[in-house]
Amino acid sequence: MARILVTGGAGFLGSHLCDRLLDDGHDLLCVDNYFTGSKRNIAHRLNHPYFELMRHDVTFPLYVEVDQIYNLACPASPVHYQHDPVQTTKTSVHGAINMLGLAKRLKARILQASTSEVYGDPEVHPQPEGYWGRVNPIGIRSCYDEGKRCAETLFFDYHRQHDLDIKVVRIFNTYGPRMHPNDGRVVSNFIVQALRGEDITIYGDGSQTRSFCYVDDLIEGFVRMMATPHGFTGPINIGNPGEFSMLELAEKVLALVGGRSKLVFRPLPSDDPRQRQPDIALARSELGWAPKVALEDGLKETIAYFRRTLDEVAA
Repeated sequence: MARILVTGGAGFLGSHLCDRLLDDGHDLLCVDNYFTGSKRNIAHRLNHPYFELMRHDVTFPLYVEVDQIYNLACPASPVHYQHDPVQTTKTSVHGAINMLGLAKRLKARILQASTSEVYGDPEVHPQPEGYWGRVNPIGIRSCYDEGKRCAETLFFDYHRQHDLDIKVVRIFNTYGPRMHPNDGRVVSNFIVQALRGEDITIYGDGSQTRSFCYVDDLIEGFVRMMATPHGFTGPINIGNPGEFSMLELAEKVLALVGGRSKLVFRPLPSDDPRQRQPDIALARSELGWAPKVALEDGLKETIAYFRRTLDEVAA
């Protein structure tokens, strides 16, 4: 049994990670300030004997005793991270400094939840870990993109300067139950709009692509990365290399939900990447990892979750 800290543990990904770590028999400290996370996501774990919940903002130092740290704290959807862009950058940068300082003091292994957004609007397709990216440093998305890039810089400098045991994972678009219904991400947008019988909003002409990884697959990648030997730092891409256009995704959602929703088109937001697909050769070779859940199967689980959530709100 390891004593493990998960920052952002009440969020979409964090709560699924908490479930997995508790099921694996670990002693867990879940930290969240509830900016985008929700107690609803971890309510079913509150009575677990090895689960502890703490309200805390990672932009302030944290003094606890743990063996491992998963640093997931940061709003991850454009709607949320653009709401308070200064705080978003602080969460990525100050949060990384505080968690790295804690890991240094404890000599603890620490994993950073980075993002495919470090690649920006890529000129290389699919994106391997060696690609440095094409990011606008002053755009409306840069608070998140550059915040996460700076966090990676800090992680590798702590590793080189202090021999800190770091792991860096670059997350590609992930979906599944417990996504926030109003987070502005394409999977939740399409599903909620379809369930409500509203028009499906597509930005641009719908030809831009994304690769969608089901949450269970992503969490398996996290756990495998944390278990790698000291010295294997990453960064490593974790995502599903299946590539779909926004039109294809909308058609899949409509086919599964049913109803009479129509497609409506809006201007493409500033700096929105045209293509996004992970090269997962490194994850296959070093972690023995590859996604298992097909998009249609994952969408069925996600639709069922949102259907229950919307029914509860209506009641």
